[in-house]
Amino acid sequence: MSFLKVSGTKIVDEQGNEVILRGAGLGGWMNMENFITGFPGCEFQIREALAETIGEEKSEFFFDKFLEYFFEDADAVFFKSLGLNCIRLPFNYRHFEGKDAGVNRFYYYFNTNRSNIIDDMNPRVLKEAGFKHLDRVIDICAKHGIYTILDLHTAPGGQNTDWHSDHGGHIANFWNHKDFQDRVVWLWSELAKHYKSHAWIAGYNPLNEPTDATHTRLLAFYHSVYGAIRAADPAHAIFFDGNTFASDFSRFGDACARWANTAYAIHDYSPYGFPVVPGKEGREELYSGTEEQRRRMRRSYERKREWMDQRGLCVWNGEWGPVYARKQFEGEDADAINTVRYKVLQDQLEIYNKDRLSWSIWLYKDIGFQGMVHVAPSTPYISLFSSFLQKKHALAVDAWGASTASIAHIYDPLVAHIKEHVPEAYRNLYPHPVWKLEDRVGRLSRNILVSEYLVREWAEKFTGLGEEELDALARSFRFDACVKREELNEILRRNAQVAAAAAAQ
Repeated sequence: MSFLKVSGTKIVDEQGNEVILRGAGLGGWMNMENFITGFPGCEFQIREALAETIGEEKSEFFFDKFLEYFFEDADAVFFKSLGLNCIRLPFNYRHFEGKDAGVNRFYYYFNTNRSNIIDDMNPRVLKEAGFKHLDRVIDICAKHGIYTILDLHTAPGGQNTDWHSDHGGHIANFWNHKDFQDRVVWLWSELAKHYKSHAWIAGYNPLNEPTDATHTRLLAFYHSVYGAIRAADPAHAIFFDGNTFASDFSRFGDACARWANTAYAIHDYSPYGFPVVPGKEGREELYSGTEEQRRRMRRSYERKREWMDQRGLCVWNGEWGPVYARKQFEGEDADAINTVRYKVLQDQLEIYNKDRLSWSIWLYKDIGFQGMVHVAPSTPYISLFSSFLQKKHALAVDAWGASTASIAHIYDPLVAHIKEHVPEAYRNLYPHPVWKLEDRVGRLSRNILVSEYLVREWAEKFTGLGEEELDALARSFRFDACVKREELNEILRRNAQVAAAAAAQ
């Protein structure tokens, strides 16, 4: 088994044969996200709340079983059957850094913010237990001929302004504190030592979707983490995300000259794959595949990869894909909406195939919003949380793909108030234009403020449950308890066949 490497614009094996990586991200697993598994807010908040509600021992039991059942051998068999060959594995730094040890034990017991204390009060202490499930899934994938890419999705202080960096706010403080950055450099050194001999790992994705407002601290960090990885592991490829949610390489200059065996990751979400928002560019109309819509889709993609194309560098699309309507929320319109979303998916694949692009669709498994497979409505987990999920949907507390039409009358006056009193020249706060004014108001008011008031309610659903019942909840995420999104999977299967035939020519 040979290591993959980057050669010019391609990923190749040791014999120089091109390998196009096509697969999905295992989001919601070792980096949990609210829309993927149904909780409000951030992972650290629900872990704290659950430990306080049912006790540390039962809480840890549930989360460990969740990690075990979320991806097993049956998942890999199904994934491989679609002709896919790579899984991106997002993980949270808290799985690998810090222990409840010695000097901080007193502080731990008298502080309610316990899961943060366990990790952040003991920096640069490696949690060997963190490798338990990551090793297991890497080995399962290798057994079935599936490559993996290791993705640090959450960093100390939060490397971006969103919920999925698990810091509970909207300021990316990772960039404001060098020690946060140094801790991640240390962590990647440890990870590289551990995985340096594993050839089924296609490479390392050191930081998901950074948002560095200065554009300079990111490059300095990449140079440091590159050096730390290479000191331990000269063989594996490195995949660097662009700035501003992996969309912007325009300030990278000649940084690529310092980095060998490196590819560059874009995240190419098309706005056409998300709910219609009148007046919002790319989402003001349903997608029908007109020439103008396809041109805009292609131009957005080309703009993200322009820096790489100018320099003959390798591009990897680390995230992309539409979200899907659900009948319990969108009613009888769901099928028609999803027909449009599948058209978006197919038109994006057509673009990628022409460029022989490696990609990782977001995502493999969830509770029914975007995954290739999703937890069945009849499972204990969905049965327990069905009314709570309806409430979350009505309040639009998840940022990802939420329709805000029913609650616009609540938040539009706040947007109007800001517009009235803040001159337009001062409204475009970073990460504009990805976040416009309406997005910022929604993030702070709904997705942060309202969400944190729902955390306790989510946790108290577990009250009185024993280990057998907790196991049943976690078991809801097993492959045999899931429903396949057949049309999505068939599109991916057919595309894999077309791509394989083209590669053989």
